[in-house]
Amino acid sequence: MNYVQEKISPISKILIFFVYLHLLKLIKKQPDMPHYLDPKNDLTFKRVFGEHKHLCMSLINSMLPLKKPIVSIEYNTGELVPQLANILRNTSVDVRCTDEDGRQFIVEMQLYWTESFKNRVLLNASKAYIKQLDKGEEFTLLHPVYALNFVNEIFEKSPEMANEYYHHYKIVNIKDTEKQIEGLEFLFVELPKFKPQNCAEKKLHELWLRFLTEINERTKEIPQELLENEDIREALGYMEQAAYTKGQLEAYDKWKIDMMTERSIVTDAIVKGLAEGREEGIKEGIKKGIKEGIKKEKIEIVYKALEMGMPIETVSKLTCLSKEQIENLKTEKE
Repeated sequence: MNYVQEKISPISKILIFFVYLHLLKLIKKQPDMPHYLDPKNDLTFKRVFGEHKHLCMSLINSMLPLKKPIVSIEYNTGELVPQLANILRNTSVDVRCTDEDGRQFIVEMQLYWTESFKNRVLLNASKAYIKQLDKGEEFTLLHPVYALNFVNEIFEKSPEMANEYYHHYKIVNIKDTEKQIEGLEFLFVELPKFKPQNCAEKKLHELWLRFLTEINERTKEIPQELLENEDIREALGYMEQAAYTKGQLEAYDKWKIDMMTERSIVTDAIVKGLAEGREEGIKEGIKKGIKEGIKKEKIEIVYKALEMGMPIETVSKLTCLSKEQIENLKTEKE
């Protein structure tokens, strides 16, 4: 050993030492494999689409068949809908914004499907539509409201809808669907059904859906197609775990736990009801809990609509209340 050391010149020893230091620096600089979060979580969804207007516009323009694309938006910070009943209060997140033409957009991520969700979407959009006018203003000032809903469950289970993930609803004439009452449009995207088709004319549409469906905590490598798009690449950066503080990551995990807990409560209730032969009773119980949460808001919509001079028939269709119920509310207020 001593013989070998004696054969190495002092200069060589210095060179070896510096090579060793350089290797240590390279090892330290070698980045860890990024750990990604799920964009469907409350924290991450709002980080991407609730804080970066250009990404929110990119998503909406790629998903909605708009005659005129959005070029600028302003976020609507005020909540339109009250806190619902304790059941399923954490299973959805949303972003609300208005573009330069006054059109309103409600972008919502719904992790678990319930039969009442469509009613809730209708309520959200209807209230956004009505709130545009103050007493005495003209109906011609009303701008359309679009509700874009990403659902992380399959709710259209009929065989003929097996491959249909994109559902667009309008208020149309039953006999002539080309005739439409403009003002409210609803879109539901079933994320589990989405399968990439590599359609050139729908490239951005597909890329955003791949971002929402393929990126999660198990992601190790990002597909090259996603990295090639500037907006998607930026959104992916916001999914890296390193971009969040310890407190934010704790909130991320807590939201997941709360969501799973609430889902478990509903599932257990349904299973118990089925075991006891009370399927309809369980369904009614869940509906009642949600209904109580929106009752107050529905009454406010009735009053506002009547103040604007809407016919009772129209208010009935808007709120799903009977004409008799609306007449009673009108009498109570007077």
